[in-house]
Amino acid sequence: MPTRWRLHHVSKARPAAHIVKADPAFRRIVETGPPMEFRSEDGSAFESLLSAIVFQQLAGAAARAIHGRLVIALGGAPVAPESVLAADPGTLRAAGLSANKLAAIIDLAAKFADGTIPTHDLDDLGDDEIVARLVTVRGVGPWTAEMFLLFQLHRPDVWPVDDLGVRNGWARIHEMAAPPSPKALQILGDVLRPYRSTAAWYCWRAVASVPIVAAPAAASKPALKAAGRRSPSRPKKA
Repeated sequence: MPTRWRLHHVSKARPAAHIVKADPAFRRIVETGPPMEFRSEDGSAFESLLSAIVFQQLAGAAARAIHGRLVIALGGAPVAPESVLAADPGTLRAAGLSANKLAAIIDLAAKFADGTIPTHDLDDLGDDEIVARLVTVRGVGPWTAEMFLLFQLHRPDVWPVDDLGVRNGWARIHEMAAPPSPKALQILGDVLRPYRSTAAWYCWRAVASVPIVAAPAAASKPALKAAGRRSPSRPKKA
């Protein structure tokens, strides 16, 4: 199976041009906003997912403090699955992990160790297969898996329809009174293939703290106000 291509394998202009051609409503934010940029995640795939679990449902400062103590408890970076499996659970709990997060991190390490999540061959797997493997890990759902595809693997066609920032951004870009449902957004985004990751990024930009340039005065409808959310936005749990 050939290695999957990533967003940085193509020029930044190509995905944006495709999106504008497929859906002209994106033209204003593409032309007036900064160019798309997905920052690389630090560390390995395992470290990225471990960090995602630690940060779940915590404020940034608290999560960073717990993550820092956890890394120290595991002997410092880089953190390997084997170091988690060999560690004393009580020591890891003392870093500030809840019982559920500790169980999730141990399960994550076990899934890497037994090959359920391959350490070196992720580029050979399709998006759906990676998501299917990741969601077998305790504490990892589809949203976390999609963010991993976007920010760690830089996959070009990820469309996180459950993300509130993407839904609100789509509504603002298209001057909708309310954001579309995930099911509706899934269909609406079909025309943006194979660059839906770039479209998601522009949707996040549309509701970022830095607003997009105002529409011309002749525009008949006001744009939906920014929701003030930090992107990406984890969907609320039921």
